Amino acid sequence: MRINNKKFRIEQGCKLRLKSWPTRVKPFYKSKEAYEQLLAEHIQAMSDQQAVLYAHNRYALLLIFQAMDAAGKDGAIKHVMSGVNPQGCQVYSFKHPSAQELEHDFLWRTTQCLPERGRIGIFNRSYYEEVLIVRVHPEILQAQNLPDDAIGDGEFWEHRYRSIVDLEKHLYANGTRIIKFFLHLSKEEQRLRFLARIDNPDKNWKFSQADIEERKLWSDYQRAYEKCLAATSTKHAPWYVVPADDKHNARLIISQIIIDTLGGLKMNFPKPDKSHLAELRKIRKQLEK
Repeated sequence: MRINNKKFRIEQGCKLRLKSWPTRVKPFYKSKEAYEQLLAEHIQAMSDQQAVLYAHNRYALLLIFQAMDAAGKDGAIKHVMSGVNPQGCQVYSFKHPSAQELEHDFLWRTTQCLPERGRIGIFNRSYYEEVLIVRVHPEILQAQNLPDDAIGDGEFWEHRYRSIVDLEKHLYANGTRIIKFFLHLSKEEQRLRFLARIDNPDKNWKFSQADIEERKLWSDYQRAYEKCLAATSTKHAPWYVVPADDKHNARLIISQIIIDTLGGLKMNFPKPDKSHLAELRKIRKQLEK
């Protein structure tokens, strides 16, 4: 079944209400075996495209994953990118900023981790935390040592959105293609996954009281995501709302979007010129002796 990724894309300038976006859609697979076969095909396609991306060396691909806790970001990255050559892929997880990072502007620490041309970069959380968790917890701003007039500005968040959009526009103009995934999880599915983490000793380490405290702010986070996604989804750096209650389906949607994005680039393996071909023929004769 062909996945139409346009139905998950947020159009630039839209008014977003996450309640109108599904957290579960009809599966794109008929069985577990069919899912595994389809995902394997997607992984092989991405592996082939990555080889061309690396050899072409004109574009970089940045994948950004944002979601509520337990939405499946780690699993999606692990499974979807399992066939990608590690030498051409860089994964970064951004948590609490260090003291050094707090002494710089909010885009500084992530900018240092942007992928080089020919490579795929993955941000597990990103600079978008600065307009999500920081918006829900405004006390975090106090640790950023910003000027009083900056924080007191009535358009503070709009300024940050604009900084992000300008950065992504700049990256696009210089060859970096950006895909942003919001894994859209229902509150009930999060509850069930939290219970599963408690029941599975191997996953106890992934859960604490802090997760429950953040869950209490669910509505605040939903509003922060709505404002952020609507303000920063653009033609050159779109957001995709991926239904995340079904992990298998989410992985297929994500991988299809990546395949379609890479497939839309005009890339090919470099063709040797006449002098290089002559050099190769000369080397061949040497090896054949």
